[in-house]
Amino acid sequence: ENCADKPVFTPSRVVVKYGDPTSARCSVCQHACINNLFGVESPVGLSTTNGTTISWTVDKMTEWSPSVMCYYNGDNGQCCTTLPVTVYQPPHIVSISFVNHTGPMLDGHQYTLQCTVQDVAPVENLIVTFYRGQTSLDQLQSNNTEKEPVTEIFTLNITPSKEDDGVQYRCEAELELGPEGPQHPPMVMSQNITATVYYKPQLEGTSHPDPITVTEGNPLQLNCSAVGNPSPSYTWSLPSGRASPSRGSVLTINSVAAEHKGQYTCSVSNIVGNVTVKYNVDVKS
Repeated sequence: ENCADKPVFTPSRVVVKYGDPTSARCSVCQHACINNLFGVESPVGLSTTNGTTISWTVDKMTEWSPSVMCYYNGDNGQCCTTLPVTVYQPPHIVSISFVNHTGPMLDGHQYTLQCTVQDVAPVENLIVTFYRGQTSLDQLQSNNTEKEPVTEIFTLNITPSKEDDGVQYRCEAELELGPEGPQHPPMVMSQNITATVYYKPQLEGTSHPDPITVTEGNPLQLNCSAVGNPSPSYTWSLPSGRASPSRGSVLTINSVAAEHKGQYTCSVSNIVGNVTVKYNVDVKS
């Protein structure tokens, strides 16, 4: 290994897609190998010699981690250089899903997204990016050094909020193969999954005066509008204690009379939770 005059490969590193052709040239030595035995050792391909230059060519790369070595037997033993060869295969399929969950998610709860990348090599060169819409959430890599194609699962924990209702999640898998790799690195995208996030009703309106004072004969309108997912339902109770037939977010009395004085309650609910609003109404004659 302590050779002053080492063999030199051009290019110094090879990146090739499995099944594709590739080639490299070895300049065996300047002087030291002349009149000595030299060659290229490889489990695949053919070598042709011209002077002290050896051309190594492969019609179809069928080895996942070929060991390619150019050597000569010098006066002080063998002198050799190894050619680093990266054999790659873009992902066959990339898919995204939730772990152990289907259907709507609840606001503020944690869920796990998983990105499954099938039949990719070498997996240690893979970069997986999770997206929420156009925003990148995280980039993950594998520490698996297997050279042959593998299927790998990458996970990301998310805690959706009501703002995430309707957003789309996806993942992208890209092989980063360096400057010797293809100009456009192989990239495969998953499908989109759309999030449905359930959250309890939240009132839309501003606060109201307490009490609300109305003159007899004038109309009264109490607004209890709220947003929630699923859409909330409204229940009103009147000062008399009776339930109101009104099922909407607004309770209207066209002409207020003395018996309309008292406390009105609006209860807004869905399967996630509920919120109650009280209105104290004073009637002036």
